[in-house]
Amino acid sequence: MTEHFDVYCGLDVGKSEHHATALTPSGERLFDKPLPQDETQLRELFTGLGRHGRVLMIVDQPNTIGALPIAVARDCGCEVAYLPGLAMRKAADLYPGRSKTDARDAFIIADTARTMPHTLRAVDRDSEVLAALKVLSGFDADLTHECTRAINRLRSLLLQIFPSLERVFVGTILTRTLALDLLIKYAGPTGLRAAGRGNVLRWARNHARKDPTKLVDEIFTALGEQTVTVIGTEAVELVIPRVAAQIKELKHQRATVAAEVEKLLDDFPLSIVLMSMPGVGIKTAATILLTIGDASTFTTAGHLAAYAGIAPVTRRSGTSIRGEYPARSGNKQLKNALFRSAWIASCHDPLSKAYYEKKRGQGKKHNAAIICLARRRCDVIYAMLKTKTLYETKTPKAA
Repeated sequence: MTEHFDVYCGLDVGKSEHHATALTPSGERLFDKPLPQDETQLRELFTGLGRHGRVLMIVDQPNTIGALPIAVARDCGCEVAYLPGLAMRKAADLYPGRSKTDARDAFIIADTARTMPHTLRAVDRDSEVLAALKVLSGFDADLTHECTRAINRLRSLLLQIFPSLERVFVGTILTRTLALDLLIKYAGPTGLRAAGRGNVLRWARNHARKDPTKLVDEIFTALGEQTVTVIGTEAVELVIPRVAAQIKELKHQRATVAAEVEKLLDDFPLSIVLMSMPGVGIKTAATILLTIGDASTFTTAGHLAAYAGIAPVTRRSGTSIRGEYPARSGNKQLKNALFRSAWIASCHDPLSKAYYEKKRGQGKKHNAAIICLARRRCDVIYAMLKTKTLYETKTPKAA
């Protein structure tokens, strides 16, 4: 943000109380007090500051506890910006003192916005779709973490009592519906042995879309490899079906959230623009939209690439250090999304595949070649979002 404002109001947000510090362009303090999480008093502050001219309200947390101040500020005609945590921590080192107080943080937020406006990021646009998308994506991320923990827990339980059986469920086989249903019904090795191969195979055929014979045969082969019963098996087999049911429920919730995200993006113009590009699906489009919106806050594609951490960093010092190195910073979510989409495109899109092979031919390793492709695609994505035009398929030129 490079616009001129008459008041810079930094807000260190809290659960029940915020601290606000308002500064003029010359650094004079107009306000420096705590504020409760209350619409009336927030409105009084922003309305009063508005008498001095254009107001920019800056927060350090744009979501959850910072949502109400943002909504009230916008309703009062103030502009809103966000100071990322990393920029906040780096800026804090420039100020004297090591204390950590709300008043100091609010002042640093306001003064950083006043003196270094390039560190600011725009808060979510006034789009109900993007706001809903952020909530659903956050919920999906939570579900993913919970599902991963449950899967690791289930593997640990199987390894504890029957390692050979755990090896049958290699990779994603453990999270398949049939595998989870078998563990829910038979609980573990004791229940499977008691039922017998014939009964298990008959039940599996009635509950599987594909022929389950191979999986059932592998399960009973593994059951024959261990004759001793490990201490605690009975207790573990009480837990196994519960954890398996938990994984199944989490997978169902994730599928429901994915369908809701897809429904949200169906009629959102920018998502259609993004998904017209090879390698960009619903999740990638959602990540890009959540992190950069319509890309209006970035003056060039190079700035966007730097923000994503896919632009090389130049290092020069005298005559001994000269060169460009991979960036270690940037928005990790955006970088991962661009990397994954470039990887997929390098396998399925002829133009991307030709560029990838060209970089490999120049001696670059796989990851470096994908980053180069992601950097090139970043320029295209930036142009597509700016002009709101769909991707145009081109034929790669012959070498």
